[in-house]
Amino acid sequence: MKLGLLTAAFPSLTLEQVAQWAHDNGFEALEIACWPSAAGEGRRYAGVAHIDVDRLEPKRVRDLMRRYNLEISSLAYYPNNLDPDSATRQAANDHLRGVIEAAERLEVETVGTFVGRDQNRSLADNLEDFKKVWPPIIKFAAQHKVKVAIENCPMIFSSDEWPGGRNLAYSPAIWRQMFELIPDENFGLNFDPSHLVWQFIDYTRAVREFGPRIFHVHAKDMEIDRDGLYENGVMSAGLGWQVPRLPGLGEVRWDRFISTLYAIGYDWVVSIEHEDRKFEGELELVQRGFLVARNTLRPLLV
Repeated sequence: MKLGLLTAAFPSLTLEQVAQWAHDNGFEALEIACWPSAAGEGRRYAGVAHIDVDRLEPKRVRDLMRRYNLEISSLAYYPNNLDPDSATRQAANDHLRGVIEAAERLEVETVGTFVGRDQNRSLADNLEDFKKVWPPIIKFAAQHKVKVAIENCPMIFSSDEWPGGRNLAYSPAIWRQMFELIPDENFGLNFDPSHLVWQFIDYTRAVREFGPRIFHVHAKDMEIDRDGLYENGVMSAGLGWQVPRLPGLGEVRWDRFISTLYAIGYDWVVSIEHEDRKFEGELELVQRGFLVARNTLRPLLV
């Protein structure tokens, strides 16, 4: 397995600056943020475009990666692909197709994204939308020889995302339904154990069950704030008790998790997703955060 990072935590740096720092600090791959450059999302950790897919220069990007001895593990674009506003939904779907086309041109195998969800409608209603929106996208990706990896984040961390969250694909029961509806081999998961921790779902069991569908892995940890949980309970909106941390600073047992990945034959990139507020605000702090995560994971990856 190889160690990588998601570039979205470096919005002020160019792709080359990120690549040089990653190379100099022992990383082997980049998961490159590809939000729309003209009107990116204002949501935290979104709206970053280290590759502008509308002005893509494939040779320049490939040469840059070779110069720093890095691979591209995935292109990253995580909008609400089932947004209740039809124009917003269509824009997200259209840009996702552009990212898929960019992946083919860059010879990148995987694109990471969200299924999306209308948080005010039922699971059954959202699955009906899923059946309309997603099969054509997955067929489009297959035509371009690209796999689509859905991150399992519920997107339910702020009051405006309640009650249902903005990403349907958050639990094993829903994953089974999704894969029954779209059994295509290029449709799978970008597996992040942290989102299962605060749902009290066994992430190693999930890896064992869905192993063939795991195309990419996010390394993010989750701290359970016991005082916040006591005060607010599991139904509270926002981060009242679920605290995203860097690997090694939360509840995930990385030795067990990585061991289970080895057991199912996963042999691609473990990509650090930095969302830890204790290592934010200044570039040096963000970089230190990645180094904390690197030092946790590096001994486990060969």
